[in-house]
Amino acid sequence: MAGGRVTERAYRPAWAEVDLSAVRANAAALSELAPLCAVVKANAYGHGAVDVAKAALAGGASWLAVALVEEGVQLRDAGIDAPVLVLAEPTADAMAEAYALGLTPTLYTENGAKTAAGAAGGEPWPVHVKVDTGMHRVGASPADVDAVVDAVVTSGSLVFDGLWTHLAVADDAGQDDFTEEQLSRFEAVRSRLTGTGAVPRMVHAANSAGALAHPLARYDLIRCGIALYGHRPALALTPSVELRPAMSLKARASYVRELDAGERISYGRRYETSQRTTIATVPLGYADGVTRRLFDVGGQVLVGGRRCPIAGVVTMDQLMVDCGTDADVHVGDEVVLIGRQGDEEITAWEVAELLGTISYEVLCAVGPRVPRVYIGR
Repeated sequence: MAGGRVTERAYRPAWAEVDLSAVRANAAALSELAPLCAVVKANAYGHGAVDVAKAALAGGASWLAVALVEEGVQLRDAGIDAPVLVLAEPTADAMAEAYALGLTPTLYTENGAKTAAGAAGGEPWPVHVKVDTGMHRVGASPADVDAVVDAVVTSGSLVFDGLWTHLAVADDAGQDDFTEEQLSRFEAVRSRLTGTGAVPRMVHAANSAGALAHPLARYDLIRCGIALYGHRPALALTPSVELRPAMSLKARASYVRELDAGERISYGRRYETSQRTTIATVPLGYADGVTRRLFDVGGQVLVGGRRCPIAGVVTMDQLMVDCGTDADVHVGDEVVLIGRQGDEEITAWEVAELLGTISYEVLCAVGPRVPRVYIGR
């Protein structure tokens, strides 16, 4: 803000390119497995919640899911009226807002059910009850879920619309026995509730890994996040449908110079040029989600369709790249950190493997000051 003027212009030549046609295609492919709930929490894993939600719905998704009521507010403010599941029990302060916006809350405590009933004020409000079958994050234990469901069905307001659980290791074939155990526990709870007359309209258990690798987990709805964005939940998992990565992270070289052999680059002077070489500065840094230690683990970028090493530690706003001797690189040339350039590609999973993490974290880390540029509308 300068002189009272607020601008949303993006002057820095760096952006995250999001292909909405890929989102639509992924949603369509996943919808062939079962009705799709598109998980757009955390700003759609960094892709942009509103635009991705619209693309996912256009591709065939019938539900959306968020982690926070605030995220549901954003979707409603954008005019999206599709069913929206809030994946965690809303706080007491947020429950009235959830009701007013027609969001579907997840409940897993008796107190949460009472709070929801109070917010509904006698009007019918569909809710979903979550049972913890082994993830141990949130959810009513199998021993306690009956009391929660009873609080729902006797509330006079709440409608027992759904029963669900979350799979902890569906992406690990070596732990399929535990996934089967989780589904068995879920079925036992479902059967017991049915015996009492408490029958939900729908049941769901599958995240992306469950949807792709465990057909028995698909039930009435699959909740897909990472697969919606075109990435497998684990590298060892072979998707049962074709997925297209939706995000690329790009910039343009902002400065190019030649340095002699023996020069040292960036903080700590830890990268030494082995020969006279061309160094390009790229206007992205760890404040944008490009992890500082990517240099330490051999991180690369694409310049002119070639892989080039990051030269020195990533700084807050910029990083340097060794483009090699006599490289034909100029200010304004495209640099790709995630995505394809020519015949080369750097995937989010490649970066994640270098950093000892998962593609989810790499995508979510792309910061808010990196503009999202949408293609394939």
